[in-house]
Amino acid sequence: METTLRGVGVSHGVAIGEVRHMGTAVLEPPAKQIPADEAPREQARARQAVEAVANDLIARGNLAGGEAQAVLEAQALMAQDPELMADVERRIAVGSSAERAVYDAFASYRALLANAGEYLAGRVADLDDVRNRIVARLLGVPMPGVPDSDEPYVLIARDLAPADTALLDPSLVLGFVTEEGGPTSHSAILARALGVPAVVALPGATELAEGTVVAVDGSTGDIYVDPGKDRRAELAKAAEERRAALAATSGPGATSDGHKVPLLANVGGPADVEAAVKAGAEGVGLFRTEFLFLDDSKNAPSEEKQVEAYRQVLEAFPEGRVVVRVLDAGADKPLEFLTPADEPNPALGVRGLRTLLAHPDVLHTQLRALARAAEGLPVYLEVMAPMVADRVDAKAFADACREAGLHAKFGAMVEIPSAALRARSILQEVEFLSLGTNDLAQYTFAADRQVGSVSRLQDPWQPALLDLVAAAAEAARAEGKSCGVCGEAASDPLLACVLTGLGVTSLSMGAASLPYVRATLAKYTLAQCERAAAAARATDTADEARRAAQAVLSGE
Repeated sequence: METTLRGVGVSHGVAIGEVRHMGTAVLEPPAKQIPADEAPREQARARQAVEAVANDLIARGNLAGGEAQAVLEAQALMAQDPELMADVERRIAVGSSAERAVYDAFASYRALLANAGEYLAGRVADLDDVRNRIVARLLGVPMPGVPDSDEPYVLIARDLAPADTALLDPSLVLGFVTEEGGPTSHSAILARALGVPAVVALPGATELAEGTVVAVDGSTGDIYVDPGKDRRAELAKAAEERRAALAATSGPGATSDGHKVPLLANVGGPADVEAAVKAGAEGVGLFRTEFLFLDDSKNAPSEEKQVEAYRQVLEAFPEGRVVVRVLDAGADKPLEFLTPADEPNPALGVRGLRTLLAHPDVLHTQLRALARAAEGLPVYLEVMAPMVADRVDAKAFADACREAGLHAKFGAMVEIPSAALRARSILQEVEFLSLGTNDLAQYTFAADRQVGSVSRLQDPWQPALLDLVAAAAEAARAEGKSCGVCGEAASDPLLACVLTGLGVTSLSMGAASLPYVRATLAKYTLAQCERAAAAARATDTADEARRAAQAVLSGE
């Protein structure tokens, strides 16, 4: 008998297939004492395992490329964290085996994060995955992971680590469902990049029996268990209509009455460019530059290396718009040469622009490299700062851009509620705004984007978040300047219409989402989008906002 479950849809499309479960977690190592004279050998084993895991994560990143590469390189840095390694060696020195010392050191760090509510590189799913990989290597057992199967299947897991998500084979993994995670988790972002239908934050997902047939709707978040003939036909029809709409729509983004909404791509480096161009991106709305800095956590990349990488992306969009975000270090992207290791709460400490202003040489080198990379190219270069809090921040960034001789538009990301509330003040110093809805939601609701239990507060349909988007867009309109969205909210086709109705002037997303957003925008007029936005803001919950907007656009 068919039953319906509801999670959070994070990647478009429908998948129907049998359930296969992710391998079980690594067993807890026994707590046995070792003789004191074995401690040096055990410490060496631990160091070798850590390096092997870090190298494996980097190799997986190199294979995956793009955003996945940056995520996995960040995980590799986590594995090599000097404080964690020092803790492991201290535990071995007092009698723990290497595997037990690793297990306990990571458990201690995990508990610290959970109790303090911190938002660090040791995000829970990522941290657990690194621990499991090191312990498995030390125990000499295979690392549990994606199941072996000759037939396509729907993957079920408590959570998916980036190392597993990045290398999923879409020809075998029809879609995936997780019990944990949220719409802006690493796994959700990578699923969208792969074009694999996915649903996260589904309570009881791991209780689905192996071999059960499920239908996964990554757009709505619905999971149909043992779907009947009528349900399968309904989903197939919807999927075919979606494919037809995608095939029929091309060219620049616009509403049905001709209101232009440039559709841009989020890229994590040169490896993402091909997919963005193929999907018809009109430019880049968010060029994340962290990938260059993650290669070596102890030293900044040279100016020459930066020039080469930036130019590869700029050359791909002749006469297009490319918006570059300068280095966003700190919190979830710690760098040994930049970010302090002893901050009590790095998410609320020195991160983003604050980090760069504390290290002006790093900022100046990056800005100078961007200026050189753009020389002689017809590209429209725009450069923005992350984590801008107020006009003082905006002025400091604009002054740094001028000092570096950068001939480009200077902008500010709106990721902190204060920036949205005082957007008009910030726009006295910069020429455009870009809304990072992932962090803006996190800071607005005090809800870690990696914690499934608070995923409802990470939902970009939350009316309070829409209010902040509207405030920033209205300020930009009043100043005659632009205000785009580059957070994951832009990848939701229905929400893209609402954002357009709120006054957002461009939308940037992963390449896989561009066709869906383009086709949906083309179905509605600007006035319809504005009415849908007003209806969504008049509600009190994310679900109500979504339903209200849908009702307006469907003519109900």
